[in-house]
Amino acid sequence: MRLFYAIFPPREVQAALSQAQEKLRGYRGWKPSPPHQLHITLLFLGEQPPERLPELRRIGREVAARVRAFEVELGGTGYFPPSGSPRVWFVKASGEGLEPLAAALQQALPDLKAAPFKPHLTLARKKGPAPRVGPLLMNIRFHAKAVCLVESKLERSGSQYRVLEQFPLG
Repeated sequence: MRLFYAIFPPREVQAALSQAQEKLRGYRGWKPSPPHQLHITLLFLGEQPPERLPELRRIGREVAARVRAFEVELGGTGYFPPSGSPRVWFVKASGEGLEPLAAALQQALPDLKAAPFKPHLTLARKKGPAPRVGPLLMNIRFHAKAVCLVESKLERSGSQYRVLEQFPLG
């Protein structure tokens, strides 16, 4: 099972972000992320055996319980990589609980080699040669209330996400 921990914004925020994705119209090569799948990845777990699910659920529950609900701010857009040919168009995320959540999950799972945490929501991925869309400033806020354990299935049409469990923040 391909898994990750994430925070999903509320539907109204997903709808506002889908309006930002409209900027991609007329720009060939970009594939927008489906609005209902927009999320902030806290820790990518990669392929995990189903037998490990009870442990991953316990860790998610324990870590989420130690962090109080907090406000997330979505700021400006950017690219990975920051220069050269872009592969990902994203919006930056910040909030007092993001770093503690990501760090606590990583500490609870020392066997995973995680990339440095860069809080963001992926708005689109490059499908082929694609120009850079001009910068946008979102200035959107929402309250993070839960951490989710998510399964990602790679399909021909793109990744499909299924929330396996939500863990309320403390």
